[in-house]
Amino acid sequence: MDEAALDEAMANSLDEALAMLADLTAATDPKLRELARRIAGRLMIDIARSGKQHSRGVGKMTLQNYQPDAGDIDIDASLDAISELRHRAATSSDLKVRGWTKPKTAICLVLDRSGSMGGGPLANSAVAAAAVASRNPSDYSVVVFGTDVVVAKSQDAAKDPHDVVNMVLALRGFGTTNLSDALLVAQQQLQRSRAARKITVLLSDCRATVVGDAIAAAGALDELVIIAPDGDDVDAQILGVSVGARVTTVLGPSDIPDAFARLLD
Repeated sequence: MDEAALDEAMANSLDEALAMLADLTAATDPKLRELARRIAGRLMIDIARSGKQHSRGVGKMTLQNYQPDAGDIDIDASLDAISELRHRAATSSDLKVRGWTKPKTAICLVLDRSGSMGGGPLANSAVAAAAVASRNPSDYSVVVFGTDVVVAKSQDAAKDPHDVVNMVLALRGFGTTNLSDALLVAQQQLQRSRAARKITVLLSDCRATVVGDAIAAAGALDELVIIAPDGDDVDAQILGVSVGARVTTVLGPSDIPDAFARLLD
């Protein structure tokens, strides 16, 4: 692999270069396959982290144990500790402050690998996995579906982001589109989290080809956002309107970070 040629290809068309790399991760030559996976994995994570990161969730005022810069000391809640100053030295754990806290967020990424998956669609999925791992490294899951539904990364399991991205890059298209079961599994994964906000991110055209009530499964989720291919989003828009989900489209993998920003922030 000529790295100078790869740099030139990325400068000319980043999405096409990423699609090519995604295809090369299945090369028959073992050395080329391993090199493509290593380079592609690193690039996917770099691109995912290039998107702007914003704080999420609505903050609320809460009573907390004292921490420097956490907020103002609550005199009423700390009266017992203050009165004890006559008899002993108060510790920081005795004092209470009122400060702003934000609810934690849990994400389940649901990837559609039905039908043909390679090149651009595969690169989209890999960058999406990298984006979720970068945003929520301690509370996210990855569910992959075609005919069957597979939990590639469970909500409460620790996994290196590079391993998650490489796992996604190893995927190839297979089978029908079992959308309803995939959304049910996403709900089960998010139930393992104690986060206040639970979001399912669905990367799919949402064209279900397996019998099942995808609308009911989607409606049971706390919060659903959909990322669909540009020009092939009719079914995604219909599902979004049916359950009140936010929908956006992407032209290629380089659009994924901005799509996450539009949907999650």
